[in-house]
Amino acid sequence: MYARVRELLTPEERKTYMSIPTELDEWSLGTFFTLSQHDVDVIFRHRRDYNRLGFAVQLCIIRFSGWTLSDINEIPTYVISYIAKQIKVDPNEFLNYAKREATKYEHLVEIRREYDYQTFTISTYRRLSRFLFDDAMANGNPTHLIQTAIQIVRKWKVILPSMATIERVVWETRKRTEQHIFNHFNDSLAPFQLEKLDRLLSLMPTDSGKTYLSWLREIPGQSSPDAFLKVIERLEYIKTLQLTVITESIHPNRLRQLSKIGARYEPHSFRRFTKEKRYAILVAYLLHLNQDLIDHAFEIHDRQILTLQAKGRRAQEELQKKNGKSVNEKVIHYARLGEALIKAREEKLDPFTALETIMPWEKFVTSIEEAKDLSRPINYDYLDLLESRFFYLRKYTPTLLRALEFRSTKSSEPLMKALDTIREMNETNKRKVPRDAPLDFVSNRWQKHVYEEDGSINRHYYEMAALTELRNHVRSGDISIAGSRQHKDFEEYLVSKKEWEIASATNATRIAVSLSVDDYLEERRLSLLERIQHVKGNIHDLEGANLTNGKLHIQRLEKDVPEDARAFSASLYRLLPRMKLTDLLMEVSGWTGFDKAFIHTSTGKPPHQEEKPMILAALMAMGTNIGLTKMADATPGITYRQMANVAQWRMDEDALNRAQATLVNFHHKMDLSSIWGDGSTSSSDGMRVQVGVSSLHADANPHYGSGKGATIYRFTSDQFSSFYTKVINTNARDAVHVIDGLLHHESELNIEEHYTDTAGYTDQVFGLSHLLGFRFAPRLRDLSDSRLYTIDVMDHPHEINDLFRGKINTQTIRENFDDVLRLTHSIREGTVSGSLIMGKLGSYARQNKISKALREIGRIEKTIFILDYILNESLRRRVQRGLNKGEAMNALARAIFFGKHGELRERALQDQLQRASALNIIINAISLWNTVYLTEATNQLKQNGELDENLLAHVSPLAWEHINFLGEYTFKSNSKAGLQPLPSLNIRKAGSP
Repeated sequence: MYARVRELLTPEERKTYMSIPTELDEWSLGTFFTLSQHDVDVIFRHRRDYNRLGFAVQLCIIRFSGWTLSDINEIPTYVISYIAKQIKVDPNEFLNYAKREATKYEHLVEIRREYDYQTFTISTYRRLSRFLFDDAMANGNPTHLIQTAIQIVRKWKVILPSMATIERVVWETRKRTEQHIFNHFNDSLAPFQLEKLDRLLSLMPTDSGKTYLSWLREIPGQSSPDAFLKVIERLEYIKTLQLTVITESIHPNRLRQLSKIGARYEPHSFRRFTKEKRYAILVAYLLHLNQDLIDHAFEIHDRQILTLQAKGRRAQEELQKKNGKSVNEKVIHYARLGEALIKAREEKLDPFTALETIMPWEKFVTSIEEAKDLSRPINYDYLDLLESRFFYLRKYTPTLLRALEFRSTKSSEPLMKALDTIREMNETNKRKVPRDAPLDFVSNRWQKHVYEEDGSINRHYYEMAALTELRNHVRSGDISIAGSRQHKDFEEYLVSKKEWEIASATNATRIAVSLSVDDYLEERRLSLLERIQHVKGNIHDLEGANLTNGKLHIQRLEKDVPEDARAFSASLYRLLPRMKLTDLLMEVSGWTGFDKAFIHTSTGKPPHQEEKPMILAALMAMGTNIGLTKMADATPGITYRQMANVAQWRMDEDALNRAQATLVNFHHKMDLSSIWGDGSTSSSDGMRVQVGVSSLHADANPHYGSGKGATIYRFTSDQFSSFYTKVINTNARDAVHVIDGLLHHESELNIEEHYTDTAGYTDQVFGLSHLLGFRFAPRLRDLSDSRLYTIDVMDHPHEINDLFRGKINTQTIRENFDDVLRLTHSIREGTVSGSLIMGKLGSYARQNKISKALREIGRIEKTIFILDYILNESLRRRVQRGLNKGEAMNALARAIFFGKHGELRERALQDQLQRASALNIIINAISLWNTVYLTEATNQLKQNGELDENLLAHVSPLAWEHINFLGEYTFKSNSKAGLQPLPSLNIRKAGSP
């Protein structure tokens, strides 16, 4: 009925879809293979046991897979036995049934009639194609669409056709949606725009040898006025294309897929495409690149302001250091002169004579002039030292105000008017600030510098104050930037009010608390009161904690690891074979198939078997940080180009996350893993790495020595698996990134409680974690100054009352509870990331209403947690153990990431993340491999009667002494003496590349 089309699946994948797994969980057996009384009645209408069993098996197979018995290659014995047992038939009877195709067909007709199953017809085909269209518009991945198609047909109770038919409908639907999208983009393009898009693929007139497209893709390497101007130059080039495509009808996910493809194709590849495809992909990519360039530009300004402030502080410190001795001398002179004048008054002596006994008059006058030179303004800070930096900022700030479009809320209107004033001054070359220029935005710190003694406005300080406030207001969300992805209007990050009203009215949210503010406050009030009463009743019997003079003190936890645990762990690891990392990855890949997760970004196809070594080699190259070039030198048979192709097209962020989840899920189901934990708790910790190149995303941090770096922020489960990682700014507060890891990992772990170190928490993270259903549990090193809050008034005197230094503002919670829940719902549904929105809420100089309400909610949760923390030593130990696992994970990561002295050499954040994710996959592979072999080792000790099962909980699967990370070297014997013959030199002919 259908012509042959391009195949989307490999024979192995096709077989996977049309087979019964060798193991089924209890839910699947109960749902699809357990017979009802009606089923049994229908089955017993047939004579002979093999017909009854065959009918029953065919019915269950259709329910489970959607295909008929004839389509399924092999039925596992345990499935047949499970069904046979229910109808009291010998499982071997099935062999007799399987011989007669006619009987199978007759029974299939009866199943259709009895259970209302339908045959797949041409009308079904067309109906399925229509239903798939919207899915294909959102996600063109063929595997996703095949799975969706199968689910839809089964939901309709239509017996599935051949897999070739499913592939055909998916292939045709993908083509239709692609053409629809391509036409949508092309229809909006004028001839001059098509010409300019084609020009992107041609060489620039300079001798650089690069195309316009390559030039547009260049990543800014540093924060400087020159880098800013280069970003704006590329941004304005894109603006000349006048791309006004309306993208609302295109699903954001599909736009992102097209952009990802556009970011990877080289100019020569674009030239091979049809014009419609070429222009559509280019436009989708340029729309995303436009957003990136806007964000890069403002990031540079952000860092310039931070640098301005840092240099001011440094100048002040250097000035104080330089003048310290002279200032001290003047203070000593002042003290001596003061003593002399006091003595003169008391003894009624001439003050000038007394003064000259200490210092000659001429020297005194000179000392006064020196003191004037050393003096600083009253209430001085470093701002008076910044005026010289004004002209450095002026190299780019007029372009900043001209090229970027800022929009504001009402609270930022004075600042916006000030920016308009500065912009007008730039355009008209005016040198003086108008007397009626807006000044309401100027903070108290800046006022004494902005105003001159005569009441006029200092141009330099006026601009610097405005540009500093611009940075603060954009970070907080008071001011948005048109076309930006990171700095949109605050409302744009949230689900619409209408969507929220529908979701809350239908209870279609995944928020963990009651949507009623009264119910929420009452439940938390009772929870808090219960803990307060418990503390009051046990204040003198707390485990490892005490209250002294109104301050809490937590004692250091005693070691709870048995003395013989280390020796026991060593005895297990001695049984493990020594293994090269290459062989380890191949073995783990064979067990888990994690390499199949590396779907091609453009074709959507999984890798073939022969591509596995290339994938694993590329993973090792990036995960060990030795790089693709060195890896190609060390791996005969695998070239640099092969690995580069794999890294570019198969190792995007989504694919790396899928591979990571595959390893974590496999590890989660192992018996030994369950001894270490049940996968419900986790910790997060950062590993700082140096960045050895100029990168906009690298920063210096004095806590980690000199040099700029980034932080690989890693989440570790209680089972020693690393389920999420991201690269963050080394000076960023860890707390704002916690929610991202808990919500957006793709593993099957069900995290309920999460641990961080002391620096990793804020009140708002406490609040948001609770609303999302997580218990946030940081390690608290010093509780003596912790501020606890109560909802009720503490009216009965008690020694713990001094701990409660604040009262929750329930009115703020009541007034803004719905907005806080809408924000929480938006984060849960992925409309905005937790880190982005928490960063904005934490940047408000004036806390906005949502931020204030979330802070109050967080104070409730923080107080409850601290009370639990002091009441429960086992909680403190859980936190400690969780963080220890994270630290052990980081130790293994540093051992693996040995290449290039452990430095990242990538400029772009996305490339840095690719390295960090590859490293995480290797970590998980090692943890999984060790767990498998430790299981074998424990079985061996058990057989020998030497196993102490109580010590297994103290064994870690993160040891690596038995694993060779460095490869294998072969030295060939050469009996020739002397220098000749030498290998040929790499002499290139003229004109060769």
